[in-house]
Amino acid sequence: MTSLRIDKHPVLNFPERKIVNFNFEGKQYQGFAGEPVAAALHAAGIRTLRHSPQKNRARGFFCAIGRCSSCIMEVDGQINTMTCITPLAEGMQIRMQKGHGTIKA
Repeated sequence: MTSLRIDKHPVLNFPERKIVNFNFEGKQYQGFAGEPVAAALHAAGIRTLRHSPQKNRARGFFCAIGRCSSCIMEVDGQINTMTCITPLAEGMQIRMQKGHGTIKA
């Protein structure tokens, strides 16, 4: 898996985790099961997770604790999902959310 992850560290150990496949905007990526969706996207080189509703400014992985809403996206059809606290799972479908999102009937 090619990514921007730290694989070896002089002090920290990283336990092996299960690799899962997910889709972002129709393209397939891989990440670790259970890691935050935003972290998997960041490791894959994706920095812009959405654009602000009013000024269309790029927003990305910011607070990582579910407080700022910069990372909200559509995950498996669910709008306004905070991807910084949503665990990654096999087969997830992730899309950038336009504005405040649209509820599908």
